[in-house]
Amino acid sequence: MIDSIKKNWFSNVRGDTLAGIVVALALIPEAIAFSIIAGVDPKVGLYASFCIAVVIAFTGGRPGMISAATGAMALLMVTLVKEHGLEYLLAATILTGILQIIAGYIKLGGLMRFVSRSVVVGFVNALAILIFMAQLPELFYEGVTWYVYAFTLGGLAIIYLLPMVTKAVPSPLITIVVLTVLAMVLNLDIRTVGDMGELPDTLPVFLLPDIPLNLETLWIILPYSLSLAVVGLLESLMTATIVDDLTDTKSDKDRECKGQGISNIASGFMGGMAGCAMIGQSVINVKSGGRTRLSTLVAGVVLLILVVFLGDWVAQIPMPALVAVMIMVSIGTFNWESLYNLKEHPLTTNIVMLSTVVVVVLTHNLAYGVLVGVLFAAIFFARKVAQYKYVASELSEDGESRRYRVVGQVFFASADKFIDSFDFDEALDKVEIDLCQAHFWDITAVSALDKVVVKFRRNGTEVELKGMNEASATIVDRYALHDKPEAVEKLMGGH
Repeated sequence: MIDSIKKNWFSNVRGDTLAGIVVALALIPEAIAFSIIAGVDPKVGLYASFCIAVVIAFTGGRPGMISAATGAMALLMVTLVKEHGLEYLLAATILTGILQIIAGYIKLGGLMRFVSRSVVVGFVNALAILIFMAQLPELFYEGVTWYVYAFTLGGLAIIYLLPMVTKAVPSPLITIVVLTVLAMVLNLDIRTVGDMGELPDTLPVFLLPDIPLNLETLWIILPYSLSLAVVGLLESLMTATIVDDLTDTKSDKDRECKGQGISNIASGFMGGMAGCAMIGQSVINVKSGGRTRLSTLVAGVVLLILVVFLGDWVAQIPMPALVAVMIMVSIGTFNWESLYNLKEHPLTTNIVMLSTVVVVVLTHNLAYGVLVGVLFAAIFFARKVAQYKYVASELSEDGESRRYRVVGQVFFASADKFIDSFDFDEALDKVEIDLCQAHFWDITAVSALDKVVVKFRRNGTEVELKGMNEASATIVDRYALHDKPEAVEKLMGGH
């Protein structure tokens, strides 16, 4: 127990603390921006980020991953806030958390097995592009001055060159401090965090959403909560997979589902909006040296201290400093090897990856992109497996019987090819179908076997099935009709 606590919390204190501070600084403008997207007060996003980060540090399944208010979730809240107001959003946030806890208990985290590597790469690349695109309004706006670009380029220079000199302190933290001091000393007219929105000056307090507790309210918030729960878990589980890769460690996906749920419930009761894992902040954390749960806790606590107690100082941070950090994140997040792999990988793999990227970037909805990617991957997989099948045959010496040998997977995509492999017009006394190297997967496959057997018997040929494996025999015994005379007419359409 003590060893586990030490490993998960105190095995990297210095790295986790410094990384947590960098993340907290980068969280502030994002939380404010996401609040503005959702149409709520900036403090709703900031309180959410604090609550979620602190709670998930204890309850999450992936140490070192950062969860807070996110843009993907904010986009789903817009209509609810516009039509029903903040109180309904808080209630929807609590219900989102309950649904995510249920998802954890029914082990939905295991569904990540069905998301192919190509979809994950596409998801990562799309997020990198979205993170970069989100910085463009800060670089191209009416009245932008040359020193905005100078600060951004200077920030990127510090981020990438400082580690060549020293890695004692994360370079993004030095970037933020140096550019803030520079902007204050030179008294430059440059957009700051304070210009994004008013920072709260009080701690969050426990509150119950002021809404009628009835079925009507439930029907209003349920569709939003369902979509928030799905997108939140998708983004969180994807991010967990990416952090697993970055740190070469494993995470508990089902615990992560429950942890996300508990943190969202806490956020709703503390006046915050729903959130989930953030790939950008998680990458900042890992690249800055964060590894354990302590880094996530530090990020949440420092965020609250900065906003509530040091708000006047935080408000002075120039936006180009944070733009430089986020550009670093987008460059570090993008899987550059995937561009080289376009000419190395099969066309189907590339289509899955690129379709995920295109759909996410066009819709700004991660769930749509992943869904399209998974669908394409499933279609290509079915097509590929359907081709791994052939039926060989040999005629007996007396010419009165034929032995067919079926090799491969028989399911909905290969069932027609299976039927077409047999010659029903050949005059034979007996047909033996060897199924030792075949596997029947679904009802369509069983129906195809029925048609083959019945067509042969219709022509007066005796049929013997041999060597069926146990799994295939189970589904064939249960659903096959060829040994049920009353059902054969129905199978052949009464002909």
